[in-house]
Amino acid sequence: MPVFTRFRRPPATVDGTPSAFVPPASKEATEAALEAAPDEAASGDVAPAEAASGKAVPGEAASGEVVPGDAVPGEAVSIEAVPGEVVPAEALRDEAVPAEAPPAEAPPAEAPPNEAPPAEAGADHSGSDGAAPAAEDGEPGAGKSAPLRSRLAHWRAWRDRHPTAALVLHWSATVLAAGLVFAGLLMPNRVAALQPNRFTRLPAEAIVVAAVMLALPRRPRVILAAVSGTVLGALTIVNVLDMGFIEYLGRSFNLVLDWGLLDDAQSYVEDSMGRATAIGAAVGAVVLVVLVLVLMALATVRLSNLLVRDTQTATRATLIAGTVWITLSTLGVQFEGMPIASDRAAGALAIQAKRVRDTVRDEAAFAKEAKADRFGATPGDQLVPDLRGKDMIFTFIESYGRSAIEDPGIAPGVDRTLDASTASLAKAGFQAKSGWLTSATYGGSSWLGHSTTMSGLWVDNQQRYRTVTSSDHLSLTKAFKKTGDWDTVGVMPGIQKGWPEQSFYGLDKVYNAFQMGYKGPKFSWSTMPDQYALEAFQRLEHGKKRDKPLMSEIILTSSHQPWSPIPKMVGWDELGDGSVFGPIQKAGTNPSDVITDTTRSKQEYGKSIQYSVTSLTQWLERYGTDDTVLVFLGDHQPIARVSGNHASRDVPVSIVAKDPKVLDKIAGWNWTEGLKPAKNAPVWKMSSFRDRFLTAYGSTPHPSEG
Repeated sequence: MPVFTRFRRPPATVDGTPSAFVPPASKEATEAALEAAPDEAASGDVAPAEAASGKAVPGEAASGEVVPGDAVPGEAVSIEAVPGEVVPAEALRDEAVPAEAPPAEAPPAEAPPNEAPPAEAGADHSGSDGAAPAAEDGEPGAGKSAPLRSRLAHWRAWRDRHPTAALVLHWSATVLAAGLVFAGLLMPNRVAALQPNRFTRLPAEAIVVAAVMLALPRRPRVILAAVSGTVLGALTIVNVLDMGFIEYLGRSFNLVLDWGLLDDAQSYVEDSMGRATAIGAAVGAVVLVVLVLVLMALATVRLSNLLVRDTQTATRATLIAGTVWITLSTLGVQFEGMPIASDRAAGALAIQAKRVRDTVRDEAAFAKEAKADRFGATPGDQLVPDLRGKDMIFTFIESYGRSAIEDPGIAPGVDRTLDASTASLAKAGFQAKSGWLTSATYGGSSWLGHSTTMSGLWVDNQQRYRTVTSSDHLSLTKAFKKTGDWDTVGVMPGIQKGWPEQSFYGLDKVYNAFQMGYKGPKFSWSTMPDQYALEAFQRLEHGKKRDKPLMSEIILTSSHQPWSPIPKMVGWDELGDGSVFGPIQKAGTNPSDVITDTTRSKQEYGKSIQYSVTSLTQWLERYGTDDTVLVFLGDHQPIARVSGNHASRDVPVSIVAKDPKVLDKIAGWNWTEGLKPAKNAPVWKMSSFRDRFLTAYGSTPHPSEG
């Protein structure tokens, strides 16, 4: 009598060919077989004779398989049946099996749900999805695949046991991935621009990349997603660097030139907050960079996988989003003053590419500019003849900017100090004139301000600085050395390592932080108080008898951020080796308290400028002579947290002398009388000061050709 059985398509084998599949017996058939068979057969200990001879026992399911009446139990049946069709038993082809093949044991009556049947010894099993079996011990990949398969199995088991939690976890990860990608695409590069309306926009880049991914096969799509995510992560890091540089230096991060400044930043943190904090900050920054790159790449890959689950729906959504973006862009639709249609990421990449290109081109152009010098070929006897016999002192006061004199939160104390110092100097016989210079830098990189003032060139980046200081361009201080009529010296308490720029500035001798005999404490970044540095200058150079007048360049550092703690003035005769500043430093403010508080930062900054100006003017009153000429100015404005997001780059500059002829030479400059320049006093580019100064004091131009 024909036996009819319903088949479904068998799973694929390892080599891709379909395997024979025989459906298990139903529960009712299994129970009937157990009732009809002897107890020994039911227990699986003894096989019935009929089974051994190859004859089927009526009603019994051997090995849980339904076989043709004359088939050998346990034998594979080679046929590929269509699911849902009824196939007659005669259509099945028998295959020979060795007579000694042992009969298969009967399986349990019913396997519990969600539980895999126990594996038979020596059997080769595949996963439920038809995957190839794991490699055996000793085979390549065995040690790697087994733990991975085990973890995947645990994950699937947990997902099956907790479907709701798994669903919540899945969509939470997807939402976080989308949020991370959209934040990267829309992120501004200024702290002040971090507003909600910046993140309620539709990024064109997401639409374009989604359209491309929908058209790609799996492998190229995953590669594109990973690369796009990594690029977006890198752009996010650059945006964060831009925020820091704009906040502190008033300009964006330069991918070509500014990597070396990160080391300076770590040194600043170490000097201000301690070594442990600096190391922790550096490690944290590295970890954060790696996390951003990895998470952004994983997020884009995850979203790309979600995108192709339903390509038809995703394609429609992408087309709709593209149409909406074009419409919004064409109509200029805005939300809270910000266009909803955004191409922020693409624009940022274009700006970075242009900046890199311009930086590379600028190197050659500036090198040519530096060779063309209006006074480059002027003989020494024709340089500054009207200052012969004068002791010249050029002094830079750290972070002394226009905000110190005009900002309502800072100016009252600084203005009182400037007015009092002007009056005190007048009593000592000194007069002063003051104006404004627009610095080439802002918030930091003081050396750019120094080199711009002295070279007469606009030195606004590290590449230009290296170019000019390694050239034979005539600096203002070198002009005095070139005459042969001055000894030249530098007092640089901020220098703590080799300084090859000494030759460019034409200095015979430079005193660094370790050569002035200071034994007191550091005041955050500043290695010593300005008062001590000036007294050391007097002891080591200015107070000595000499055959020639002295030209000096002095850098004062007590007004360097974080402006905590700040030194206090002590008696000039009490300075000694600087140990007197120990109790003052200990009683001062904590840098971490000042850095995080804008109001306190402004207050402490103002106090530091008052201290530096007082130190310098008191030194001049105490040690200045009839032949002393002091030129002092700021190198740059303080950081934006103090000066504001829209502050100028202007710094005050003053010339002080007892000899009225010195100031008469600059009468045509229309500078303000005294140490405080008027708000409407002339404003010049800092790079113009060298030529104006040389011309005012009788220098004859002899240009050198580039």
